[in-house]
Amino acid sequence: MAANMYRVGDYVFFENSSSNPYLIRRIEELNKTASGNVEAKVVCFYRRRDISHSLIQLADKHAKELEEEKESPIETDLTDKQKHQLRHRELFLSRQYESLPATHIRGKCSVALLNETEAVLSYLDKEDTFFYSLVYDPTQKTLLADKGEIRVGPRFQADVPEMLLEGEADDRDQSKLEEKLWYPECPLSSKQIDQFLVVARAVGTFARALDCSSSVRQPSLHMSAAAASRDITLFHAMDTLHRHNYDLSSALSVLVPAGGPVLCRDEMEEWSASEAAMFEEALEKYGKDFNDIRQDFLPWKSLTSIIEYYYMWKTTDRYVQQKRLKAAEAESKLKQVYIPTYNKPNPNQISMTNGKMATVNGAGPGAYHASGGGRACESCYSMQSAQWYSWGPPNMQCRLCISCWMYWKKYGGLKMPSRAEAPEERTSPTPATNVMRSKHHLLNVTSSKIHTISTVGILLRQRNNEPVKRVCCYAECVLYFIGTRI
Repeated sequence: MAANMYRVGDYVFFENSSSNPYLIRRIEELNKTASGNVEAKVVCFYRRRDISHSLIQLADKHAKELEEEKESPIETDLTDKQKHQLRHRELFLSRQYESLPATHIRGKCSVALLNETEAVLSYLDKEDTFFYSLVYDPTQKTLLADKGEIRVGPRFQADVPEMLLEGEADDRDQSKLEEKLWYPECPLSSKQIDQFLVVARAVGTFARALDCSSSVRQPSLHMSAAAASRDITLFHAMDTLHRHNYDLSSALSVLVPAGGPVLCRDEMEEWSASEAAMFEEALEKYGKDFNDIRQDFLPWKSLTSIIEYYYMWKTTDRYVQQKRLKAAEAESKLKQVYIPTYNKPNPNQISMTNGKMATVNGAGPGAYHASGGGRACESCYSMQSAQWYSWGPPNMQCRLCISCWMYWKKYGGLKMPSRAEAPEERTSPTPATNVMRSKHHLLNVTSSKIHTISTVGILLRQRNNEPVKRVCCYAECVLYFIGTRI
């Protein structure tokens, strides 16, 4: 029961094609449509096979750089099979959303940001587990490093010097050290400090009354007083007191210089109403991804300004109101949905009819039995399986055992690496790659070698030099394997 219950935040497999691998998505919302069906709003993840070869090269370069930064890299210790299968576990996060029918969910999986402190082999040891480290933009066709990062390791740790002995001189460059901004053991009492802060707030309120732009933004005395009571005014007051060696009379004279009272504004006052509205819109779209907010909505603001404004904005009534609205909206949405286990037969499933293979993917009646009935699994080369599935183009008549079929659906590749595979298994195998993959079949070819090869999709030049319909680049390799020449 629990395995079939899907909630917001779950990572799941979606099936959009009976022959293609599952899609991997994260559920963001569950909504009931007018017709009574349930739709899932999901975040898209992409496999290596879904993106261009040039971007794959960038991803591999990024992975290599991360591996070189580790103190004890283990990538070189992996076998070819492990490296091959590890590529199937790598995903690329995107900011793209889509809505899919909840009935297309085929199970749960786990997706995590690549942990630099964890061995990559741990992902292979766990079933249905994937990782990502880069963000893919399907519109711009770009890859970016994800902002999230676990900052563990020597490059993120401070070097703590040895404690100085009593009477030992401090040889450090004092200009490079932190500057103390407040002495807790100052000569002023807490009451005197509080009185000075009250004066500083009053000066700030008066300064806003004299400032024309502030009068427009805070037309009432209460609003001006509230603005003058925020942290920026208090920080300025305490900094002034510290710079004047905690001399109250000297610090008071600086608060109101000859030109008029000092006005200190924070980000909350500096931003206009239109900028605040744009920020809220950006926050709704990107969340706390401040780099994207700045790039797409507020490029004239600094990153520091945006972050400071965010934390001040969280203290306002506006934030509280929005939080209540979102909570009420969330209450009206579905929290979870039950999806029964999908047990309908797959169209690619190969059935037996009177001891012969039935029609497979449009290959024609009896075709599978005639030319490929005894073929091994294209992935693990097993000859026995409780169930077989057709795989690849119909004229290829390739098949996978039930174990390799489930691996193909979940991980988007074949279990075993081979020389026939392209660097990224972007599509099902072509006829040429199948010949390379089925090397052990070709070694058992008898005198009708040319005929046998042509049945799996390679048309070679005849002995009488007649033109061919298609010439395969792997023909020479095929002839080498079967030990003959044409």
